Amino acid sequence: MERIYLDNAATTPLDPEVIAEMVNVMQRYYGNPSSIHAQGREVRTLIEKARKTVAGLLNATPAEIFFTSGGTEADNTAIRSGIAAFNIKHAITSKIEHHAVEHTLNMLLQQGVIDKLSFVNVDAKGNIDYGHLEELLKNNERSFVSLMHANNEIGTLTDIERVGDICEAYNAIYHCDTVQTMGHYKHDVRKLKAHFIVCAAHKLHGPKGVGFLYVNHAIKISPMISGGAQERNMRGGTENVYGIVGLAKALQMAYAEMEAHQIYIQELKTYLKDKLSSEVPDLFFNGETDADKSLYTVLNVSFPAMDMSDMLLFNLDISGVSASGGSACSSGSNIGSHVLTGIAADPNRPSIRFSFSKYNTREELDFVVDKVKQIVSQNVSV
Repeated sequence: MERIYLDNAATTPLDPEVIAEMVNVMQRYYGNPSSIHAQGREVRTLIEKARKTVAGLLNATPAEIFFTSGGTEADNTAIRSGIAAFNIKHAITSKIEHHAVEHTLNMLLQQGVIDKLSFVNVDAKGNIDYGHLEELLKNNERSFVSLMHANNEIGTLTDIERVGDICEAYNAIYHCDTVQTMGHYKHDVRKLKAHFIVCAAHKLHGPKGVGFLYVNHAIKISPMISGGAQERNMRGGTENVYGIVGLAKALQMAYAEMEAHQIYIQELKTYLKDKLSSEVPDLFFNGETDADKSLYTVLNVSFPAMDMSDMLLFNLDISGVSASGGSACSSGSNIGSHVLTGIAADPNRPSIRFSFSKYNTREELDFVVDKVKQIVSQNVSV
């Protein structure tokens, strides 16, 4: 059997139709979109067509979509520029956000840009405490709130429409990291009440190195990257044209196929969850796993304490299975998962995140369960 890829929350394989779309642009269109000659204008048209496609899928206007290098840049721009635009001194987030959010807010605190950083309470499954969020907003001056839609490590979903309503009630600026859910759930920005949402194309079978930031038309921010008038003076630098076209194609396909893929992938997740539960003793799951509370592409498994627990992921890799021990952005680091720490998970129990896509099969999952059983049985202390 070929290698089994179950790390789709880190990145997804490029869809062949996306590749074809990008190759066509690479071969036929080479003008600089900022140039006023014919070749430049036709490339500018490609970018604006992609922007219109993205905006239409989100029920946004094209003027609210700004292309970036990915989710991290989009998050940074939203946080840094959003806080600066309104001279906000108090920010609210959680201790299980992606580092693109948590590290950025901590840096702004250290630099004195904000005076106070509050962390909303989360329970043992990663659910935020909406009452505590409201309390933090009520007891502080105007705030900047950054809370993600779905946790990238444990998959727990946040009711972001509810968060939006709460933020609106207290005149807060609301940024939602939607990297893991863009293309997997429909986002209607007219209902969401978020000032910022973000995308990284490589999470939805698009190319790496490109994403976008949605900025609600009601607010105005300054660019984080200066040096050019690109993206309507919002982001300096020549646009990644092939990536932008690939992003729009990937998102368009994701929306067209979303319902079928959600059913199929949820069935895979449930199948693996049930099979592991029945065949591996002393096993449970980090985060929510119910379909209405959990991202259907992610399953985080907590295994029993074992000898050489740090080798579990390595042994799976040797067996031909690619998965993750947490956030891929921490791979190679000796620091444990801040998300698992944030939900007070047992540090003695090794955890693995399996994340799925439309390309996975039940046969692959059967192989994975067999390998997991074999590795666990050889290493668990009796």
